[in-house]
Amino acid sequence: MDLTSSSGGGDPRQIEETKPLLGGDVSAPEGTKMGAVPCRRALLLCNGMRYKLLQEGDIQVCVIRHPRTFLSKILTSKFLRRWEPHHLTLADNSLASATPTGYMENSVSYSAIEDVQLLSWENAPKYCLQLTIPGGTVLLQAANSYLRDQWFHSLQWKKKIYKYKKVLSNPSRWEVVLKEIRTLVDMALTSPLQDDSINQAPLEIVSKLLSENTNLTTQEHENIIVAIAPLLENNHPPPDLCEFFCKHCRERPRSMVVIEVFTPVVQRILKHNMDFGKCPRLRLFTQEYILALNELNAGMEVVKKFIQSMHGPTGHCPHPRVLPNLVAVCLAAIYSCYEEFINSRDNSPSLKEIRNGCQQPCDRKPTLPLRLLHPSPDLVSQEATLSEARLKSVVVASSEIHVEVERTSTAKPALTAGAGDDSEPSLIDCLMVSPACSTMSIELGPQADRTLACHVEILKLLSDYDDWRPSLASLLQPIPFPKEALAHEKFTKELKYVIQRFAEDPRQEVHSCLLSVRAGKDGWFQLYSPGGVACDDDGELFASMVHILMGSCYKTKKFLLSLAENKLGPCMLLALRGNQTMVEILCLMLEYNIIDNNDTQLQIISTLESTEVGKRMYEQLCDRQRELKELQRKGGPTRLTLPSKSTDADLARLLSSGSFGNLENLSLAFTNVTSACAEHLIKLPSLKQLNLWSTQFGDAGLRLLSEHLTMLQVLNLCETPVTDAGLLALSSMKSLCSLNMNSTKLSADTYEDLKAKLPNLKEVDVRYTEAW
Repeated sequence: MDLTSSSGGGDPRQIEETKPLLGGDVSAPEGTKMGAVPCRRALLLCNGMRYKLLQEGDIQVCVIRHPRTFLSKILTSKFLRRWEPHHLTLADNSLASATPTGYMENSVSYSAIEDVQLLSWENAPKYCLQLTIPGGTVLLQAANSYLRDQWFHSLQWKKKIYKYKKVLSNPSRWEVVLKEIRTLVDMALTSPLQDDSINQAPLEIVSKLLSENTNLTTQEHENIIVAIAPLLENNHPPPDLCEFFCKHCRERPRSMVVIEVFTPVVQRILKHNMDFGKCPRLRLFTQEYILALNELNAGMEVVKKFIQSMHGPTGHCPHPRVLPNLVAVCLAAIYSCYEEFINSRDNSPSLKEIRNGCQQPCDRKPTLPLRLLHPSPDLVSQEATLSEARLKSVVVASSEIHVEVERTSTAKPALTAGAGDDSEPSLIDCLMVSPACSTMSIELGPQADRTLACHVEILKLLSDYDDWRPSLASLLQPIPFPKEALAHEKFTKELKYVIQRFAEDPRQEVHSCLLSVRAGKDGWFQLYSPGGVACDDDGELFASMVHILMGSCYKTKKFLLSLAENKLGPCMLLALRGNQTMVEILCLMLEYNIIDNNDTQLQIISTLESTEVGKRMYEQLCDRQRELKELQRKGGPTRLTLPSKSTDADLARLLSSGSFGNLENLSLAFTNVTSACAEHLIKLPSLKQLNLWSTQFGDAGLRLLSEHLTMLQVLNLCETPVTDAGLLALSSMKSLCSLNMNSTKLSADTYEDLKAKLPNLKEVDVRYTEAW
């Protein structure tokens, strides 16, 4: 059959996926044979086949020009057709070949393609498409029917998207534009193609349309949002569309579109977004959506229900990205509240001035922006000039700020050495202000104040979920807030609830985040301790933090030494007021010989004897000291083995029955002792060999042994529940010569670390471990 025939039953039926653009109507030619083609259409659209959108591919090409003379009709007959192999690329506006020669010397514009058809008549070449262009026809032959259909749908899609871009780039009547947007959305939803761009391309077209037409009415805004809503169910909105959504949230926070359309969009963003740094406008849109919810009549109740919906009804949230994304939104919103204050040279002293303890009068010229202690690209939004109505000027009434430098045992040499240079002080160095001096008063504008209150309340809600609390504590451990926020009394007072929740959690991975993330840095423990900038309760929260830390694995010399050097005064004051945790702390300082100064020791004893609970605990300490002296008195056996199934109480009873000052070898193998017996073991001054084989001795006891039994030479931990957390503490036991970690949870990295830090280690058993 000749392709040059222009009428009659030879023309295949045109196949379209959607309605024509702008109300155009295309009908089948009058003489077209109906037959297999309608069935073919039904097969293509209803058989459930899905195809990937082609961007390029190899295919056979044949171009047939419409004959004008008898000779040209002979030359273009099917017997003289020539097929050329080409690697075609489906660009945004044309179909081009990687080798522009022969038939494809010039690219074929989508605007020149009048129709795309499948060849299905008899005697037609197999697996072919027909592209009708002015003056001829382009035939494309694929290797199989699936590839042919894939090329067909891809070409149809590219052609339609190209036309929609042209039509919607110059809108005239918005009711017609809205109709075309709906048709475009329907086309994307019903397309058999599967690709990210299938839904993103219509969103990009609408986004460009909105960015170029800013004079739309509110009703037109809402109509467009509703029209594209189906595409947003499984796709993130592009950046320009996010700006449009943000504007709508700010201008019409009570619109039903915010609840009905934006809610599933924001839920998807929080569940699936991996990095707000790559798409900051998604974070800004989420932030504006939350603020819009807060503007409703129910206010925070609506926000609370939204957070509950994101967590889910079970005790564990099934979406791991929700919490980090919510925290990122809150941190960015809180930063924005103080952004103008941070960027104002008039209101913020430089770090060097803070270190020197002097703030100049507020007549400086605003030359350079303040450099932050904790800059974060994810949190720092673009600089914007906010009106004075949103953020009132900050009142600074101070002639001199005295900075109290709080030195920890690890940071003291560094601070002393760097006192004369330009290095940054720690966070507490910048914020610790003498109570006798005036303080900086930060007053936010009404909008910033509402933003701050809303997002701090969200942090409170997040801290109430048990499964989210460990991750939340870890995210907040480095103190990701600007120092201006930490100097704001309202902010630290509201955030105190979150820190209190951390202090009440018995899990070590939660309350350990109260401490600084590394040596030389300050953490929430320092910030909310007496003398800290955030402390407003005379040390009640500080006492709670110390209590939970002491109840965990932090009853160590290092922790007590840090308290003695930095917080001895507050500890004594709270003990004087009858706080039992602080009384216990002072007793432990005396028991472990933390305090070297005799006058300080006498002062602690006087403090303990001033209250009933202190007097009782001090008397118990004296009794333990007398027992300790008796225990450590020279004499007694050098080797001792406890019977199997002995308990911690049996060991304590045995050690209290005589002198064990000569005990060098103790075997507790196959007994029922636990980490609690470590308090008795550390009282044996001559102990060199300890066998804990097949006991329940764990990490907490191992940490205590590593601090006190530094002369231990042989240690058997075979078949004990110790993990890397406890085994790493053994690096301080430099005298160890033999170490058995058979059948423990030792990892290869920890094993290599121990080998590097224990120079005298000669015998090691790591069988049946990861390091084996």
